[in-house]
Amino acid sequence: MTGPGPVTASNPAPTSSPAPVSRRTVRRSATAALALAACLVTSPGLAHATTPAPAPDLSRYYHQHLTWGRCATGPDDAAGRDLDRAGVQCADVTVPLDYTAPQGRTITIAVSRLKATDTRHRIGAILLNNGGPGGPALSSPPDIRTAMKKVGPRYDIIGFDPRFVGRSTPLNCGWPVGTHFRAAGLSRASFERQVAFQKSLADRCRAAAPTVLPHISTRNTARDMDVVRGALGERKISYLGYSYGTYLGTVYTQMFPGRYDRVVLDGALAPDDYTPRQLRYAIAENDRALAAWADWAARRDATYHLGRTRAQVLATIGRVLETSARHPLTIGTAPERYRIDDTQIPFLLFAAISDDTDRTRAVLGEQLSVLVKAAAGQPTRLSPEFVQLLRFLQTDDEPGGVQAAIMCGDKPAPRDPEVYWRDIQRDRAKHPLLGPMADNIGPCAFWDRPREEPTQVRRDAPALIVAATGDPRTTYRSSLALHGLLPSSRLVTLKGANRHALYGEYGNACVDAKVNRYLATGKLPAADETCVK
Repeated sequence: MTGPGPVTASNPAPTSSPAPVSRRTVRRSATAALALAACLVTSPGLAHATTPAPAPDLSRYYHQHLTWGRCATGPDDAAGRDLDRAGVQCADVTVPLDYTAPQGRTITIAVSRLKATDTRHRIGAILLNNGGPGGPALSSPPDIRTAMKKVGPRYDIIGFDPRFVGRSTPLNCGWPVGTHFRAAGLSRASFERQVAFQKSLADRCRAAAPTVLPHISTRNTARDMDVVRGALGERKISYLGYSYGTYLGTVYTQMFPGRYDRVVLDGALAPDDYTPRQLRYAIAENDRALAAWADWAARRDATYHLGRTRAQVLATIGRVLETSARHPLTIGTAPERYRIDDTQIPFLLFAAISDDTDRTRAVLGEQLSVLVKAAAGQPTRLSPEFVQLLRFLQTDDEPGGVQAAIMCGDKPAPRDPEVYWRDIQRDRAKHPLLGPMADNIGPCAFWDRPREEPTQVRRDAPALIVAATGDPRTTYRSSLALHGLLPSSRLVTLKGANRHALYGEYGNACVDAKVNRYLATGKLPAADETCVK
């Protein structure tokens, strides 16, 4: 699960790391035919060379007229009113549900546009994706215009909610929770309950949307992006993607070569690392980020009372976890009272450690202080931020299932629960707090197999990759791996930060300047470059 920022009150969704979108509201002719031709199945019975099936005619989608208007959908739409005040326009782009049958059912993709004001020096359009998978970006153009500084007015900045996300044609799996991410707990019995829980989520989604699920995938989102490009009248489109959005951007470069201009991949994810079990590849980085947070909390023991050393702080968390495994902790006071156990507490840790700023670290310190008191039988009032995170974790305040549907629709997961249990037991000793979450079974174990094979990187792409050495979501190792697959790419490294998503988010002037120089000139650095926290 991935996302451009930590899970906060304004951004409860984890990222792939569980979705987590920082300051943005929590809330992309026949030209595609060549790319689609490789995906169409030819007759397996022919022994000799065969003629590929004719590609579907998508021209009506690429040449559609977009009706731009106000973004607010009604008097209660505060986010839409903010966009209207910022000068953003909104429209719907029609795309086929199934790209192999474009005459069939259609869906809509919600897009927003903050038009270039420096029309004399206009560069083009830039498309945004905030990660997730399943993160919305309709509300992002004003923030990105600010981050782009002087180059911003030279672009049409395009936000969009991917298929079945946000204001696009929705998917609601009828889940009783906002996210499927849970830990296995401390016992075999709690793991068995997780197996049943995750299977129930998959069953609910299959029952709610059986005809839709086969068409939810990154490859189809990339196809939607190219329709958006065509409908905008752009020969090429630039792209800024965070977290999972870097995988989406990479897939687009492979499926639609020659149709992109400047590409920025922030918190990059190598294709082989993007799987339904993606968290397993970042256990060590998450442990290091948690240890760094524990050092921070130890220096503030007078405030949080969690321990005066890293070891003491981590031991305190371990004791709370063990207590919650014996009986769920009651936290909060009426009317906001919740019960939380050893399958949910690791999510709170994971949600906060992708940002090493004092504010986010303080949020986790306050939450753990509440849990320590609850473990002692002293429930206390919860902050609004904590309440919103718990609602996301435990209730269905917003439609759940889209993130899982994308991941499960992209790559298969092991189906045998014993595979997961063996991994949990093997990693538990070394990674006691976060290992049982990273290794846990998920709904993809019970999903139908994807319709398409995942995209392989076989083409070079001159992208600018941005990465922090301590990123606990999409690891620095993963960014290096993608850099190696794209020889023409350049890597901007931020040293010393345990942070996921940098450009325009973290406030590092060096990183922001290097990205903006590339967006302004279209020229990648001559060599990889480094910034310091």
